[in-house]
Amino acid sequence: MLSGAPSSTESVKRGPRLNDVGVVGGGPVGWAIAWRCAQRGLRVVVHDDRPGSGASRVAAGMLSPVAEAYFGEHELTGLLVESARRWPGFAADLTEASGVDLGHRTDGTLVVGLTADDVAVAGRLWAYQQGLGLPITRLRPSALRDLEPALTTRVRGGAVAPGDHQVDPRRLVAALRTAAERAGVTLRPAHVGALSEVDARVTVVAAGCGAAPLTGLPVRPVKGQVLRLRAPGGGPPGFRHVIRGYADGEPVYLVPRDSGEVVVGATVEERADTEVTAGGVLTLLRAAVELVPELTEYELVETVAGQRPGTPDNAPILGALPGRPGVLVATGHHRHGIVLTPVTADLVTDLIVTGEPDPALAPFSPDRFGKERTWN
Repeated sequence: MLSGAPSSTESVKRGPRLNDVGVVGGGPVGWAIAWRCAQRGLRVVVHDDRPGSGASRVAAGMLSPVAEAYFGEHELTGLLVESARRWPGFAADLTEASGVDLGHRTDGTLVVGLTADDVAVAGRLWAYQQGLGLPITRLRPSALRDLEPALTTRVRGGAVAPGDHQVDPRRLVAALRTAAERAGVTLRPAHVGALSEVDARVTVVAAGCGAAPLTGLPVRPVKGQVLRLRAPGGGPPGFRHVIRGYADGEPVYLVPRDSGEVVVGATVEERADTEVTAGGVLTLLRAAVELVPELTEYELVETVAGQRPGTPDNAPILGALPGRPGVLVATGHHRHGIVLTPVTADLVTDLIVTGEPDPALAPFSPDRFGKERTWN
């Protein structure tokens, strides 16, 4: 059993009125863990002075275990695939519990290249993904445009990943908070500057980039600038698939929403600020319009920048914090926080309740970065 954790729901009911779980961080991962723990009968408090204001507010919400399977990230890819497998059931449960439409769409993703060089670069990744047995199929330009006529006629090639879906992260956070609070979770709207401030048997640090000062773990901010456009006339966008593309070497993604919104992103910058720059906006718009020319007529409604919680190996940090009994970490999800929400919540909740770590946690343990650190 995890040190400090209740051994069963029954023992929780008979124990003193001390919080069973304190979750630091009110983003999708933190709220999902809180919700799942409350469903298991635990008393949970979420600590966050600005819940939902972190990376999830900027995120596009792509559920892309295939298109985001990269070289050298085999174990992470396995976790992405498993979490994506759980997403339909997770979405159904959450919608029922919250009454909130998550904007969950299953149209699939097109990955396209504008030039021969773009296709050559992308093709190496498609071959790697196919070698892992992932469902991605190369298509000729004519087949791509049959699926999405809004694509430019200049597209030289691409692929379709039918199992890569999307969700609206802002709706997701609202739904998780509603479901969690209906299940009995309490929000404590205060900043946590040290783990000792959390009064609970088990503390879960799910604070994104804020986990670094609390735990001493190597979580760094990776800046991303994102744009939101709106289709003219109040109608839906002129395309339905998520489009991930390379335009003259510049990567970009386009995520259409039923509301008429199109999310365009995202820069990847090793910076800790959240300033929107003219260069970032120009780069994203130029690449987006190269792939889908009709976007020139869309309204630019929002420019925003956020900080992804990155780690040295781009994989999340999940599990017990060495040297701190009763403290768990669920952070460092980098560009995968939304897709990894269901599996992270399930694995961490199971660890809290049973005290036994699932073998799936092993590759993502905090101790892979060493055990010497300073805590707050």
